[in-house]
Amino acid sequence: MNNFLFLGNLGAGEIIVIALIVLLLFGGKKIPELMKGIGKGIRSFKEGVNNIERDIENTDQDTKPNTK
Repeated sequence: MNNFLFLGNLGAGEIIVIALIVLLLFGGKKIPELMKGIGKGIRSFKEGVNNIERDIENTDQDTKPNTK
């Protein structure tokens, strides 16, 4: 089970209330667009993290002396 630190200790009731508020604020037609935008943002963030990890690994390999 994933524990999201930023959600705290939310129960089903609180999540339903939040979902209803989002539905009222954005409307049924805007929610898919909103979720698509959030998905693109998360994907971009993950790609950035992966690129940084690759750069760090490449830097570590470049700084290791050759033992041949």
